[in-house]
Amino acid sequence: MPEVSPEWAAAAANLLSNIRSSWTNCAVLTAVRLPSAEEDRQKIWDPSTMFSEDLWLENEKNCAVVHKSKRGRKRQELLAVALGVKVGVKGALLWQPLKLFAYSQITSLVRRAALTQNDNHFNYEKAHNFKVHTFRGPHWCEYCANFMWGLIAQGVRCSDCGLNVHKQCSKYVPNDCQPDLKRIKRVYCCDLTTLVKAHNTQRPMVVDSCIREIEAREISNPDERLEAIHEVLMLLPAAHYETLRYLMIHLKKVTLHEKENFMNAENLGIVFGPTLMRPPEDSTLATLNDMRYQKLIVQILIENEDVLF
Repeated sequence: MPEVSPEWAAAAANLLSNIRSSWTNCAVLTAVRLPSAEEDRQKIWDPSTMFSEDLWLENEKNCAVVHKSKRGRKRQELLAVALGVKVGVKGALLWQPLKLFAYSQITSLVRRAALTQNDNHFNYEKAHNFKVHTFRGPHWCEYCANFMWGLIAQGVRCSDCGLNVHKQCSKYVPNDCQPDLKRIKRVYCCDLTTLVKAHNTQRPMVVDSCIREIEAREISNPDERLEAIHEVLMLLPAAHYETLRYLMIHLKKVTLHEKENFMNAENLGIVFGPTLMRPPEDSTLATLNDMRYQKLIVQILIENEDVLF
């Protein structure tokens, strides 16, 4: 046997001890024969014996399988402890239902946490819209955490938020329904509270959009409006212009006696609008659509006859 220094012998012995410990943790001692104490002095210096490439590859493969199995068991054990469930010898058979149970409980916790932690959520109270439901596969009640037994109609489900509970438990569920947009199919003919909670707004979005559009289109600057009407009046033939001017002067005098005849500029616009501003085509639908604008234009002509003519 070749002579070696004490430092090299100590380092080699420490390396062999670490290898033994690693192999022991991997539980593959039956597949790999470790050298005994007597063999250490003879084979510890033989690199071809200690560090065979085939031996290392086989050892790494076995270790990976063992560690993977241990990680799987650890996940099962941790999940069972978190849920307060005991998993015995038949843990592998119970693993899939256990995961489904955990999913239902975690979903319920996340839903309730989102309700309490969302600062932008408007506190409109809404009861759940429970309906009898037949569940496929194992399901657990998201209120009492017990299994839903039966083949059909095992419980109820909220058609707005998807909460799954026993029929008896539905009586005790608080009014904390937070509708899911995926389940809200309509905007019109829909419960108002359901709609605003689904969009997390104070009012329906369609109301805000319509009001913004109407206010954006409002005849807003009176001076510009009068100037535009005056330019259109200048395009009328002379006979039409003179007749309209004379009529507006008369109607303005009528409004001066509003207290006696109850005919203000708006009422006169309703009476004379369809006659003075009849559309070119005799269409009932077009007439109905234009009545509001006919009344408004005649009202403006009466109120501002001294400026426009």
